[in-house]
Order: sequence, then C-alpha cells, then structure tokens
Amino acid sequence: MSEGYLFAPRKVKRSLPQKLLDLNWLVIAVLILIAGVGVAMLYSVGGGHFDPWARQQAIRFGALFLLMIAIALVDLRFWFQLAYPAFFGALALLIAVEFIGVVGMGGQRWLDLGFMRLQPSEIMKIALVMAMARYYHGLNATQSGQYVRLIPPFLMVLLPMALIVRQPDLGTALMLAAGGMAVLFLAGAPKWLFLGGVLAAAAAVPVAWGFLHDYQQQRILTFVNPESDPLGAGYQIMQSKIALGSGGLTGKGFLMGTQSHLNFLPEMKTDFIFTALAEEFGLVGGMGVIALYLFILAYGFYVAATCRNQFGRLLASGLSLTMFLYVFINVGMVMGILPVVGVPLPMISYGGSAMLTMLTAFGLIFSVSLNRKLVIPKGL
Repeated sequence: MSEGYLFAPRKVKRSLPQKLLDLNWLVIAVLILIAGVGVAMLYSVGGGHFDPWARQQAIRFGALFLLMIAIALVDLRFWFQLAYPAFFGALALLIAVEFIGVVGMGGQRWLDLGFMRLQPSEIMKIALVMAMARYYHGLNATQSGQYVRLIPPFLMVLLPMALIVRQPDLGTALMLAAGGMAVLFLAGAPKWLFLGGVLAAAAAVPVAWGFLHDYQQQRILTFVNPESDPLGAGYQIMQSKIALGSGGLTGKGFLMGTQSHLNFLPEMKTDFIFTALAEEFGLVGGMGVIALYLFILAYGFYVAATCRNQFGRLLASGLSLTMFLYVFINVGMVMGILPVVGVPLPMISYGGSAMLTMLTAFGLIFSVSLNRKLVIPKGL
C-alpha cells in the first residue's frame, strides 16, 4: 500500500516510478500551496506586478521543487555517506565568505553566484543536522552519553557558529545551535548538559551584552520598549503591529493593504511579509498559513517517529525542528513577542537561500520516508 494520504509504511525496494507514486503528494501539494501564497503576496506588495519579486520567486520555486523531488528519490544511504563531505563543504563556504563574501544589510553573509546570492549559513543548517545524525548513528545509547563522545558534535556546532557570528548574524548562529542541540538531545546526550547550558547562558547574559554590536543591542532594547523611539529603531515593529491589528478577522482584501502599499512597512517583501499577509487576509488568513506549516512539520516529525534507522530518525526530526524555528521566530518577531533577528518566512518571504533550505530539508525528509524500513549498518 502506498503512503498516499495516510502516511502508511511501505516496502524498502522500489522502482523509480513506484517511488514517485509513494511520495506523499498531499504534503507536496501543501508545499506548493505555501509557495503559491508567497508568490501572491509578493505580487501584492509589488503593487500588483509580477516583476521583479513574484516572477523570480516562482522561477526559483520551480527549479528548487525539482531539486526536492530528485533528493527524495535518492537512496538514504547516499545521503548518509554524503553527510560529512556536506558538512565540510558548507564549512569551506563559510570560510570563503570571510574573504570574498558580498556585503549587504549590515553584514558579509553572501556569496555572489551571478544568478543568485547564496547564504552558506543556510546550507550549514542542513549539513550540520546531516553530520550529527551520521555521527550518532554509529553510537549506541551508552556511548552517546560518554563525555569524550560529546567533543566532536560540540565542535561541529561551535566552528560554524563562530564563523556566522563574525558575519555578523547572531540570529542564524542561534538557530544553528538550537538545531544541533536538538539532535544531541534526541540522540541521548545527558539531560543535565542541557540544564547546565541554559543556566550558564543565563549567567553569561551580562557579559555577552558587552560583546554585542550596537545594532544588536538596539534590537533588544527596541524589543523591550519599541515606543521609546517610534520614528527610529521602534518604527519597524510598531508599523508591523499596526498592520496586524488593522487586518482584523478577515482582512482588508487582496491588494488592499495600506501599510504595505503606502510603504509604511519596511522589509515588507522579506522578513515582514507575514504582516502584509495578515493585513490583507486578517486573522483567518494568518492562522490558515500557520496551519499549513504545522501540517508539513507534523509530517516531518511523524516520519522521524516511524523510521527504523537512527540516521533517518535524527535527520528527519532535526530538519523538522529547524523548519519550525524558521516559522516560530519569523511570526514571533513580526508580532513583537521576539526581537527582530532577520529570519525569513520560508517559501513566502522573497529570497532563494531560505527556500533552498526548506525544500532541501523536505527532500531529505521524503527520502527518509521512502527508506524508513531501511537498515543502515553502523560501519557503512
């Protein structure tokens, strides 16, 4: 029986056409729907024009959608073997940013590929989870809790974090740390380690404050009291709240958002596009989009829970959590319950890097689903 709409188990060995049929096309349809919402909102904030944002976003999605399907159809053992090379390749790209990276929006975070600007930190979010999932696949429950065994995964997290903080991009660095810590937790690392880490982080806040850049300190102060500078640092979040509130229950209607169309809302095509969506479609539209995200994330965690090999289980759960953080942080910051950290809403915000991360992640999750009964030897 194919997975279809019920996420049912399947046989391990299949032909290529059978693999295509066994993909969960309901989840794929939801991914297409989310991307469609993104193109529609970019059309709206572009003043009712496909150029330049909506058209480029649609083309990117079409190309990356094919990449997602290709990734899904590849045997999971290939991704297992590619895990470490992918991590070191992403690390090399982060190092390259230090020397030839493109400067923009207050940081040096991108590599100019000509047809797009690639943010290597986005690739590292996938590569880190892959590498840590492979590392812990080779350990049993007892070994995973041994202190000396914790050194490699901590280095896997700290090295790219240090490079990303230098860009500077503290928000992405913290997301990377959260994804890595999630894999550590699910792999069976000692629970006291996480409690001690939280307490140590809390104790280090006064010291860490002095190491933050001025704009990072300003973001935190603005989060605490945005009304202190309504025409300066607090302008963006205050306009976002106004737009959210003005949408009401059902919104003002498509192409009728005043905050975005009259340019009161900064960064409306990227980080704050959810605000424009909520203004035009109200609470109903905003909750509907969140429900779509929750559905595909629930599928990712379901795949992790039903996978029989450790690599696939950790890979699917780590990637699902990473995608959850994208949505949670973006929606939280536009609502004013989290500081503004520059995290886009995947597949809806304009940009290729976050979309690449999202669709690559789901390509891998689909691969885990198709190979959930596969036995991967620890020494492979």
